[in-house]
Amino acid sequence: MISIHFQKERIPFYLTFAAAIAPLFSGAVCNILIGMAIASFLILRVKPKMPPVLLPLGLFFAGTLIATLLSADPWVGRTGVRKFYLLLLMMLVYTTFHKLCEVYWLIYAWALLMTASALWSLVQFAEKYQEAKDLHQNFYQYYTGERITGFMSHWMTLGGQEMTVVLLVMSLWFFSDVPRKWLLLVASGVIVISVLAGYTRSIWLGVAVAGLYLIWNWKRWAVLVAPLPVLALMLANPADIRERVISAFVPHGDTDSNQFRVVCRRAGEEMIKAHPWFGLGPEQPRIQFQKWIPADVPRPLPTGWYGHLHNIYYHYAAERGIPTLLALLWFIGRMLWDFARAIRKGQGNAGILHGAIAVTVGVLFTGFYEVNLGDAEVLSLFVITMACGYVVIREAAPDVG
Repeated sequence: MISIHFQKERIPFYLTFAAAIAPLFSGAVCNILIGMAIASFLILRVKPKMPPVLLPLGLFFAGTLIATLLSADPWVGRTGVRKFYLLLLMMLVYTTFHKLCEVYWLIYAWALLMTASALWSLVQFAEKYQEAKDLHQNFYQYYTGERITGFMSHWMTLGGQEMTVVLLVMSLWFFSDVPRKWLLLVASGVIVISVLAGYTRSIWLGVAVAGLYLIWNWKRWAVLVAPLPVLALMLANPADIRERVISAFVPHGDTDSNQFRVVCRRAGEEMIKAHPWFGLGPEQPRIQFQKWIPADVPRPLPTGWYGHLHNIYYHYAAERGIPTLLALLWFIGRMLWDFARAIRKGQGNAGILHGAIAVTVGVLFTGFYEVNLGDAEVLSLFVITMACGYVVIREAAPDVG
């Protein structure tokens, strides 16, 4: 009877754990599991807990709701409100995870699933390489517009997930005494190869900057040698990696030009100037985009996808207003402050805390080029990682939770 009772009480944790790994293979499954976990809370009368970020998060939600209600089409904008459902993952993890080992289990599970997705993406890469060869087309031109996706539907989603997982794995390797470290080394190696094959320059930048943060805090002298593998890769130039890096400064015509992002930013500036307080409303920058393109922008527009502004700072300000963007940055900044303070005080596992900071740094840098937090699967991993950071702080000082 004791064993049965114990398993029953652990049901919220099991459902939360399953929901936390589901974004790596299915957003729909994740949504279902979140609902089941919430139901288990109600049935078993579990008291929910949240990290100390409710005020900025609440202001961000309120700003989003107001922007939606004031928009030209609140029904279309409901997607912006609906996405807050995923933020329940933060509450679920913070409430049901009680031990450091549980956080380790989650990261190892992420590493395993991400490695599988990365391996599948490399199979996709080989297939695309052969397709270009069979069609007698230049691989770079053929591949850039339709890249590897792993278990996901888009290369940006795959890249955002890989960045999160590889930074956490690196951080555990550097700062935590975990079992079977060689597994983490293998996983990070496979994932990094997939990141390179993904050709996503913003992800490369995010991994590089956040990776340097981890290396600096691990062994500062290693920062001096960190560029050497990059230089070797550029010299070897497998799969035109060097050309992809150079394209950030000297694009191959319209194939990989950044000019469409310039158009997005300029249109976003016009939206923000006209609606600084509450924005146009969620989804409206996409719907109204053509209306806000400055008259001096030449037509036809550069090749690119104009479904959002490709910058979280411009995009959230244009959608929801500057105050709501500031609430989001307060939410993120509060977490960075709490994790950095805990590291200074030696309060909590350094591997998890440094990893959470590195993931945030990566998200903030890639956010200059993509609306990464608007991607449900990437957002899910981000808030789960943040919750894990607070779990280890509480585990080290139970009185704070």
